[in-house]
Parts: sequence; structure tokens; C-alpha cells
Amino acid sequence: MRALISADELATASGRGEVRVLDVQFALTGTPGRELYAAGHVPGAPFLDLDTALAGPPGRAGRHPLPDPATLEDALRRSGVSADDDVVVYDQRTSLSAARAWWVLRWAGHPQVRVLDGGLDAWVRGGHPVTTEVPSPEPGDIRVRPGSVPVLDADGAAAMARSGVLLDVRAAERYRGEVEPLDHVAGHIPGSVNLPMTELLAEDGTFLPPDEIRARAATAGVHRDTPVGVSCGSGVTAAQMALALHLVRVEAVPYVGSWSEWIEDPRRPVATGDGEG
Repeated sequence: MRALISADELATASGRGEVRVLDVQFALTGTPGRELYAAGHVPGAPFLDLDTALAGPPGRAGRHPLPDPATLEDALRRSGVSADDDVVVYDQRTSLSAARAWWVLRWAGHPQVRVLDGGLDAWVRGGHPVTTEVPSPEPGDIRVRPGSVPVLDADGAAAMARSGVLLDVRAAERYRGEVEPLDHVAGHIPGSVNLPMTELLAEDGTFLPPDEIRARAATAGVHRDTPVGVSCGSGVTAAQMALALHLVRVEAVPYVGSWSEWIEDPRRPVATGDGEG
């Protein structure tokens, strides 16, 4: 299944009743996702909360650790998702939280999932309607099977940095340790390579064409057969990069705990500056 769907394609598929659409609007800071959803969403799309459904409680495992499988299954069923559904997820614009939903659903054993490229912004630009009406879908029967795609823990991330490529996809100044707006220690995992996720997005929030993604990934040492891990602050942007690389047939493995978990153990080394070490 293609990982992306355009707004026009979604409008056609939704009109035919061929897809289950989920709204996963989310912001690390600022307006909460539920308020963004309440202000307007794709008709028929229930809200799926990243913080409570697509992640576990924050703590030593990071700010957005893996979700509890039972909690995730309950949230998906309440959203109407069944085992045979083709699911489409979207967020405001950049597919940041939609990519997290895409990856979590695949981790949960449901590969029939696509992301609306450009999110709600692209939907509106295409002239498609939004609503404030909250749907009440019939409960679904999806069964969550955790671990259906691989994931890195801290030891695995360190090993990937030594034997493959571990991409740190945060902004360059966070990677270098010059600023850290969210976590209590600045820097990066030794051996990781910086490729900011923003470099793979167009100005309108859609993903760059595959050839451009492939070329930019190559500058960070990522090629078709390269073992690749992806890390960020808390595992959300890492999923966004995993989606971008999936578009060019590179299957990256997210370090879900990412930097926010790495720094919880003071024995783990911290690097700063432009170098990989």
C-alpha cells in the first residue's frame, strides 16, 4: 500500500466509503490537539489523541514512549477501526503526528494505513469541506499485535550509531547542543548524524519528491541497503523521518524513546558540536 494519499484521492475514497479517516492533530506546544480538532476537521473523522492513545505516559522511557497495547486497542476500536479497514490519518499540515500514527498502527500489526500528504491544510486548499460535528462511529474490532515492526531501545540506538547510520532528525542547533527547549540536557547521541526533518518537507508541508528525499538522505550516508535508525526528541519526528525514508524504500527503525529517554540515564554519553562523536 502507498504510504501517502492526496486530498483529492482521499475525497474520492471517503465519498465511496472505502477508508476510515482519523484526525491526529497535535502540537508539542500551543493549542492542544483536541482544540484544533474542535475548530474543524474532515467530516466523519474522529479524534485520536497522540498523548494518550499513540504514546504511553512520559517518564524515564521518554516523553512519548510506546503506548500500552490495550490502551491503544481500546482507542482505535472506539474510533471505529476494524481489522479490514484501510485507514487514513492526518494532522494539521506537516504529517508530524500523522506519521507517528502511521508508524504506531504498523507496529500494532495494521499495515493498511496511509497519511494525508499536507494534512488538513491540503484538504482545505483542495476545496474540500470541514466540519465541527463530532462523529459517533460503531466500535471496531481491530486487534493490536505489538512489535509487528522493529523498534530500537537505547542500546540498539547506540549499536546502530556504531554499525549503521543513526539519524538525529532534530534541528541542527539542538543536535549541536546549542539550545534545548524541551529536554533537561542538550546534545546528541555519540555517533549519530544530523539530518533535520524539515529539510525533507516542501513549503506547503508536503513531502519532497522521492528523488529529492533520496538525494538528501544520501548526504547523511543513507542508501537503499544502509541499516538506519532514526531519533529525535521524543520519538514523534523520528516516525516522520521513518515515513519519509519509507517513501524511497529505506526502512528506518525508530528509537522511540529518543533523546528524552537517552538522557534519563546519566551513564549514557552525550556529544555536542557538529561532529558525529
